[in-house]
Amino acid sequence: QVQLVESGGGLVQPGGSVRLSCAASGFIFNRYAMSWYRQVPGKERELVATISSVAGSTNYADSVKGRFTISRDNSKTTVYLQMNNLKPEDTAVYYCKRPGGTYPWGYAQDYWGQGTQVTVSS
Repeated sequence: QVQLVESGGGLVQPGGSVRLSCAASGFIFNRYAMSWYRQVPGKERELVATISSVAGSTNYADSVKGRFTISRDNSKTTVYLQMNNLKPEDTAVYYCKRPGGTYPWGYAQDYWGQGTQVTVSS
């Protein structure tokens, strides 16, 4: 079955860095774009970054452009989010997502990881 397991969160000081990882299994990883989202209590889940399946093209939320970098290693079926120059407003639970939709091989549903907490505080 599809599994997405995030790791790497924790407490970090403002201006610091952290790298999140999302280990994927149960599907052909290099067929799918992958995304990172984040959510704070009382707010909707927000798209942070997306990376395409193979070519590696990326998109970012304006709030993280120039500070966050999404990448993937298809040989390790893992997607990463490098977060630099962190701010208190980056505090959130970060989720990895495999987007659903209609693909050449058929319909695929969304899958989410369990999330990892990132807290930016001094």
